[in-house]
Amino acid sequence: MKIGIIGGSGLDDPNLLQNPQEIEVETPFGKPSSTITTGQISGIDVCILARHGKQHTIPPTKVNSKANVYALKQQGCEFIIATSACGSLQEKIKPGEFVILDQFIDFTRRRDVSYYEKFEPGNAKHTSMAWPFSRELRKRLAQTCRDLKFDYHFRGTVITIEGARFSTIAESKMFQSWGGDVINMSTAPEAIFANEAEIPYAVIAMPTDYDVWRQSTEPVTWEMILKVFNENAEKVKQILLKTIESFSKDSQVEEIKSKIRTIPDFPKKGIMFRDVTTLFQDPTGMKQVADIFYNRYKDSGIEIVVGMEARGFILGGILAEKLGAGFVPIRKPGKLPGETLQEEYMKEYGPDKLEIHKDAIKEGQKVLIIDDLLATGGTCLATCNLIKKLKGEIIECAFIVDLPELKGSKLLEEKGYNLFKIVDFEGE
Repeated sequence: MKIGIIGGSGLDDPNLLQNPQEIEVETPFGKPSSTITTGQISGIDVCILARHGKQHTIPPTKVNSKANVYALKQQGCEFIIATSACGSLQEKIKPGEFVILDQFIDFTRRRDVSYYEKFEPGNAKHTSMAWPFSRELRKRLAQTCRDLKFDYHFRGTVITIEGARFSTIAESKMFQSWGGDVINMSTAPEAIFANEAEIPYAVIAMPTDYDVWRQSTEPVTWEMILKVFNENAEKVKQILLKTIESFSKDSQVEEIKSKIRTIPDFPKKGIMFRDVTTLFQDPTGMKQVADIFYNRYKDSGIEIVVGMEARGFILGGILAEKLGAGFVPIRKPGKLPGETLQEEYMKEYGPDKLEIHKDAIKEGQKVLIIDDLLATGGTCLATCNLIKKLKGEIIECAFIVDLPELKGSKLLEEKGYNLFKIVDFEGE
């Protein structure tokens, strides 16, 4: 797995990359804008290219996007994520927010925008550009923004102009009337070349201004762009880092999933039982699970980890110790010695009950609920109700395995609870 980054302000910091190197690259289309910084982030190989040069010396029209994209393809990049400052053409898109682009309008007029300078006889090349940005990458970027609690827009049409000048007021209003959401000087040619090169491509765009259409706002200047972009550069870096980490987690998740045994027809015919005991007995697998949960919750201020009987006790105890939190068990009736609260819920074979000690959770304490597997969601919902009775604040409900077809995750989300799972097992 290798990911190309175009833009990537701050990511070529040697302290962020493992095994950083600078490499010079030549392509059939000339030299790219900069040397390529290579290294690893979370075990994923990355290649970082500065679109306007390392010192931002290349004006937009002179950027050799043809060579930039080809250079990353030469290095074996399977995805390209780009960053871009832009102007907002819509009131709802505020400076400092993020836009995960899904369409472009190419208003450049002086740039090379195709690898195909001639066609071989009988082999014309017309690349589909209906959806120029990779949906997979866009979904990853959106999830990252949600995880980081950054304001973002999942859709947006960018109009790419020639530059290096900014728009007139008349042009800016015309671009609005065309359906443009943001405006920049870089994206359309890059997207075209990435699609022709068959490399999935996406852009995280950051509006720095309202261009010049908004009469109540000072017209955009380069100094204004730099000020807002520099204020948000750390956020851009976080988005890129966390999105790259998501690819590393994919391989980790597949490894965890491979260690969970499936037993057909247990406890009754027709059920595919997902047995996590094989995962629990594997030291590497358990460490991976514990690390995923710990890294997710280490900065969440969790005070109490609640584990549901019985495998939730194993996970909950490990995680509570790592987080420096207390552990509280949820048990079947008659198992807890102190004064308890009780919650009844329905299972497929009839009603059942859960209990918690009345003094287990103090009002306002931040609580994480954890268990091995989410099926119909009845047990977890009953646990949530018990915690609410004690006035604890439920931060999230976490599971190793979710069985989506049994709709437990949908039930919890409809009740307003946050949910995290490591592995999905669809029905077989």
